[in-house]
Amino acid sequence: MVMTQPRPVLTGTIPGLFFAQAARQPARVALRRKRFGIWHRITWEEYAGAVRQVANALLSLGVQRGERVGLIGENRPEWLYADIGIQACGGATTGIYTTSSPEQTHYILEHAGCRVFIVENEEQLDKALEIRDRLPLLEHIVVMDPEGLRTFQDPMVMMWDQFLSLGQDHARRHPPALDERMAEIRPEDMAVLIYTSGTTGPPKGAILTHHNLVWTTEVLDKANPVLPDDELLSYLPLSHIAERQFSVFLPIRWGYTVNFIENVDTVMQNFVEVRPSLVFGVPRIWEKIFSVVTLRIKENDIFKRAAYWAAIGLSYRAARRRFARRPVPAWLSAASRLGDLLALRPLRHRLGLDRVRVAYSAGAPISPDLLLYFWALGVPMREIYGQTEDSGPTSMHQGKAVKLGTVGHPIPGIEVRIAEDGEILARGPNVFPGYFRDPEATAATLKDGWLYSGDIGEFDEEGYLRITDRKKDLFVTSAGKNIAPQYIENKLKASPYVNDAVAIGDRQRYIVALIVIDEENVTKWAQDRRLPFTTYSDLAANPDVRALIEGEVAEVNKTLSSPEQVRRFAILQKRMYAEEGDVTPTLKVKRKTIMEKHKDLIAELYRG
Repeated sequence: MVMTQPRPVLTGTIPGLFFAQAARQPARVALRRKRFGIWHRITWEEYAGAVRQVANALLSLGVQRGERVGLIGENRPEWLYADIGIQACGGATTGIYTTSSPEQTHYILEHAGCRVFIVENEEQLDKALEIRDRLPLLEHIVVMDPEGLRTFQDPMVMMWDQFLSLGQDHARRHPPALDERMAEIRPEDMAVLIYTSGTTGPPKGAILTHHNLVWTTEVLDKANPVLPDDELLSYLPLSHIAERQFSVFLPIRWGYTVNFIENVDTVMQNFVEVRPSLVFGVPRIWEKIFSVVTLRIKENDIFKRAAYWAAIGLSYRAARRRFARRPVPAWLSAASRLGDLLALRPLRHRLGLDRVRVAYSAGAPISPDLLLYFWALGVPMREIYGQTEDSGPTSMHQGKAVKLGTVGHPIPGIEVRIAEDGEILARGPNVFPGYFRDPEATAATLKDGWLYSGDIGEFDEEGYLRITDRKKDLFVTSAGKNIAPQYIENKLKASPYVNDAVAIGDRQRYIVALIVIDEENVTKWAQDRRLPFTTYSDLAANPDVRALIEGEVAEVNKTLSSPEQVRRFAILQKRMYAEEGDVTPTLKVKRKTIMEKHKDLIAELYRG
């Protein structure tokens, strides 16, 4: 694909950064995707050419500067072409999670006022067709993947190739139009409109400007260097600000390569194939890797098990001393290096984590014990704390300044302070200007330039930020004890047999928990013991499975103070689904929804 070189544009905008990067290294690999068993390369020149086609196509559809364009789909190059193309024509990308129901999709498209909606495939097209009669502003639906739709005809719908042809025709008829539009874009213009998870009500549209995003890409490199030779595997939802930063905005600034998973079922296989150097994951991913390793080790012969436990034990001892800032004895250093060479390095290779230069966990709190495990395994893990409203990061572990149990220091260039009630406040160039069409929510969140995070935290004596819990989630038992449920829940989720947990106890005399078992691991455990079951519900109701979880809860209780201990629990007979409103698209539990849905079960736990 031949790319027409754009005229110079301000690098204070996302399109400006993008085209400047493409002009610097046109032949370098920007993206990779796997098709029919082969990884295909996409150069920066090809990437830029596709973006220009998308932007021109949107101009031909009459998209105006500041207009919002809807976008829904899994991780794939076309998502990025659309995202940057929307911004290049002066629009604002409005990403929607693929797990969103038709009603949730309708709410966002209507609230954002989208005239154009770009969807991935037949499944997402069906949602759009179901709700379009209630969206009077919607005029065009573009489908990225036409599989199963070759003979489909609808005056509102066009396939990707037809859409790109519009862009080619527009560029041929109006050569300077796109460059002229890009020259009009200002750093303070809206670049993306990201709808928050909606754990406490309808999602709110957070406006992020070009300046917010460009500034953040520069600062993240100051916190932990980003290298042009880095490789990233893109697998988490691109509608979320964190994956968007790592898969879209940071590569635009620093030029590293983004690899796309084939589908959600091949993530671990793709990790092994790509062996990324830069890894981002939410706690659920790291918990899953830990549980997979733990169970696989149990299946090995006695010699391999002994080698692993000896190696990881030595590495744990060395890591604990380093984090305590105590010298590591020469014998321990030598022994842990030998254990790493013989047992841990081959394990990292099998997991696809042997080339990791830096790994991040973000999106929700993660157990310090889990972070320590990955450091012992040889994966340098850092935690990021932040939210959509400040473009992703507020604080993070930076360089060698890693202290487990904290979320590091504030990123360079922003101010963070703790309010009288313990709420974390942030102020800086990454803080958003407000919520779209919601002045009341904006006024409640932004006060005198400070972003009120809704999180409770504190600074320790070394300036590290520690998160206690979400302000709205903290509760007080009937004995007057303040409880942070996420701390208890993270302890429970560290078990390979627990997928999720909700701790409850507001104004009650003790703590109870609702637990969702890890289906894959508990299924294998049950099969090894020849336990009869046919469905997930059968498995969850099995007395032996309850005894298994009871043992896991008892182990967790040993690490908790008496008021924090889980006195009773129930195993939910059904998984939690984003589509049913149990969890957000980023897998954070909607606590109020779960408590309302299972109020009778909770009442039973307290009646016992």
